[in-house]
Amino acid sequence: MNTPNSVMAGYFYLLVFIVPVCISREASRTVDTVCAEIIVNKSYSCEGLGLTEIPEKLPVTTELLDFSFNLLPSLRKSTFSKLKSLLSLDLTRCQINWVYEGAFHNNNHLHTIVLTGNLLLFLSDTAFVGPQSLKQLVLTQTGISRLSFIPMTNLDNLDTLILGSNHLSSLQLPPNFPTQNLKYLDFQMNNIGTITVEDVSILQKTSNITVIFKGNDILYIEPGAFQSSFYSLDFGACSNIPGILAGMQNSSVHTLWLGTFDDVRKETYISPGVLRGLCNITVKDLYLPLRHFKNLNAATFHCMTKLRKLDLTHTHISALPPGISGMKVLTELILNGNNFEHLCNTSAAAFPSLTHLQVRGNSQTLQLGSGCLQKLAKLQHLDLSHSHIESSDCCNEALNGLSSLRYLNLSYNTKLHVHDVLFKEGTNLELLDIAFTQLHISTSQGPFRNLHLLQVLNLSSSQVNTSTQHLFQGLENLILLDLSQNIFESGIMPKNKLLQQLSNLEVLILASCELTALDDQAFHILKKLRHVDLSHNKLIAFSTDAFSNLKSIYLNFAHNRVQIIPRDKLVSLTGYSIINLSYNPLECTCSNIGLITWYKQNLDKIEDAEETTCSEPKSLAGAQLSTVTLHCGISTTAIIAVVLIILSCIVIIWSVRCFRQRYQRI
Repeated sequence: MNTPNSVMAGYFYLLVFIVPVCISREASRTVDTVCAEIIVNKSYSCEGLGLTEIPEKLPVTTELLDFSFNLLPSLRKSTFSKLKSLLSLDLTRCQINWVYEGAFHNNNHLHTIVLTGNLLLFLSDTAFVGPQSLKQLVLTQTGISRLSFIPMTNLDNLDTLILGSNHLSSLQLPPNFPTQNLKYLDFQMNNIGTITVEDVSILQKTSNITVIFKGNDILYIEPGAFQSSFYSLDFGACSNIPGILAGMQNSSVHTLWLGTFDDVRKETYISPGVLRGLCNITVKDLYLPLRHFKNLNAATFHCMTKLRKLDLTHTHISALPPGISGMKVLTELILNGNNFEHLCNTSAAAFPSLTHLQVRGNSQTLQLGSGCLQKLAKLQHLDLSHSHIESSDCCNEALNGLSSLRYLNLSYNTKLHVHDVLFKEGTNLELLDIAFTQLHISTSQGPFRNLHLLQVLNLSSSQVNTSTQHLFQGLENLILLDLSQNIFESGIMPKNKLLQQLSNLEVLILASCELTALDDQAFHILKKLRHVDLSHNKLIAFSTDAFSNLKSIYLNFAHNRVQIIPRDKLVSLTGYSIINLSYNPLECTCSNIGLITWYKQNLDKIEDAEETTCSEPKSLAGAQLSTVTLHCGISTTAIIAVVLIILSCIVIIWSVRCFRQRYQRI
């Protein structure tokens, strides 16, 4: 006789047997269906699905596969054997420890393998044999402590090798290290302290290669170790700058990065003698961001005369010293995030060939002064944004002499007052950005009237007076105008003279302007208009009457108060026109059947369909417009009912008349 305990034990063992089978079947079924298809039959993402094998149903035509954050302890010949069309394979953090011989043997076309975050314990000598042209190999955070651990067989075509965040303490590049096509070599965040000539002698066979050493505490480089021609060398956060420069003597490099980072506690001061080693190196672009200059004087720049670009971002500079000489070929100077009190403190006259100057994000109010940049006749790009600038008479005297200027950024400053034209010598200006800077205009004529070549004007949140009829006088070549977050009188975009001279305007941004209505002919003068952003306003009506060109126009009405749209306001949107009606309180009732019908027939013209939803009736609130089906016609039952009612009425009327006639005879 079975006791209750024995019965329960039987059920337990049955469950132990059945559950794994069910789970196995479910897992098998899931594996075949869960991967997201990015490009039909070509690109798939199986990221983070807990898979332990490659899904059977992935087509053999798969070219791009993201299999990251799954579980594949080892890679064998059979692992990817069916995916013979693979071009790129991402195996980030798949807990891979073992890569056996020929793991990619059948993947002849594979050009990218990403093994980031896998603790590699074993790599077979033929681990990467198979791909005919493997170009990118990413071994970040794989626990590698010596380069000899990496099998070099079949890596001759490699152009990118990334070995960041490992445990490399020395380079010791092996004789068979692939240099024939190598263009990018990344050793960042390792433990490399010393570099000898022997370590990197193999790199002398390369040219225009980028090598990243940032985050290594390199204390010594043997002189002559880098006697080669590099495209870029990055020694970011390395403290021994004189030692690095000594090891680079007689080398040539296009871009040299000697800056540091915010989170590096050990601060390196740049004194005049620290950069003396630059005299023995050919450098075009030098980056020194977040270094701290100490006792800055003209001698600091003595070995920089060959530079074309100099980045001194966040270097605690309050003034560049007078007496800088010899920097006649410098074309780009970046002085962002410093402490200049006056624009003249930049000593601009020392850099007569400048075409690009940035003094962005100054920590205190930047005084523009008069003629501080007058010697920069070749300057084309000037960025003075985010610098607390306040000018009572902008900006003719401040920008005197800059007749070649094409790009001017004065955004995110305090206040600019214009009495005549903003920039008298700006006839070549193509882009002007005054966003988030209060612009006060006290002239009856247009402040931009001489900027005939201007193509882009950003006046977003500038508190500009939009009732000024001649505001855009002279801007006949303007293509993009951003007036977002400015207010229009009475909240109405009228048919007036404000935009009449902008005959070539293609993009108009009027977002967040508190507009409640548009005049039916507000934009008819703008024949080339193809992109209009009216989002985040208070418009209650959607109308296409205000626009003349509706064959290929983009209309953004998102975040407004539109409820009902008549179908006749939509049928004129032809060709490649796109509309965005998201986040409007649209009614999904028979009153709006015209919109719903047109919407379903023109889904190719809809942007952000997921957020284009119903607000009324409550039963459909939140439903996507494309999923709504309404029955607004009169049904057969209703027709029969109406006919019966009418017939009943006729019979009743006829009966009453007959009754009256009989009663009268009596």
